[in-house]
Amino acid sequence: MQITSAPASGTAPRTSLTQPAAPPASLADSPATAAAVHGPSGVAFFDFDGTLIHGDSLPMFVGEVIGRRRAALALADAIRSGLHRHVRGRGPGCDFPGSVKAIFLKRTLRGLPVAEAMAAAERMVPRIRWHQPMLEVLKDHCRQGRRVVVATGALDLYMPALLRGLGVADLLATGMEVVDGTLTGRLSTANCVRRDKAERVTAWIAGNGPVAATWGYGNHPSDLPMLALMQKGEVVRIRRRSNHR
Repeated sequence: MQITSAPASGTAPRTSLTQPAAPPASLADSPATAAAVHGPSGVAFFDFDGTLIHGDSLPMFVGEVIGRRRAALALADAIRSGLHRHVRGRGPGCDFPGSVKAIFLKRTLRGLPVAEAMAAAERMVPRIRWHQPMLEVLKDHCRQGRRVVVATGALDLYMPALLRGLGVADLLATGMEVVDGTLTGRLSTANCVRRDKAERVTAWIAGNGPVAATWGYGNHPSDLPMLALMQKGEVVRIRRRSNHR
């Protein structure tokens, strides 16, 4: 889940791909970049929200569960609560966006049966607004025989339904805790964003390599740590709507 500001009204619609800024020294010296990656095939890592699709999938998912208006009110309340807790140094997340996400999920998904979550995921499928240029990039990697991995802060509850049929080899996502077939509202993994995402991508390469080359696609600034690991990393900026897949 990301908290971003919309472009100013009247801005000319366009889509651009730019190179990421220079990585921090700690990332540039990480094992994933310190040595060349060798092997028979390459792998392309894609962020999801704001890269492969327009906007943020999490509020959409919660909207399918409790209704769009209630989801919007719950998100606004989570932002206010997260701000107050962070000012007092008591935010439940490692940063402000993480705290907002933790509060939002606990207040909206606690007690939800997994079967209902799966049904909500299916209802999301026709509503996703795909970013067609990046969707074509993903498909082109597949056509060239490269593995495609989606690394996202979105929930593992609904991502498989959204990625169905795209040829994605693996998914690195944020997990939700389940007890007796019901969500507790708590995460079962770290929030798969920023440095945690980079660490999980590094672990995936170590566990699934070697590979011939690595490509990465994500948005600014949350995906820069992941992109810094790539041999070819691109920052994606979406400024217009694309048609559905």
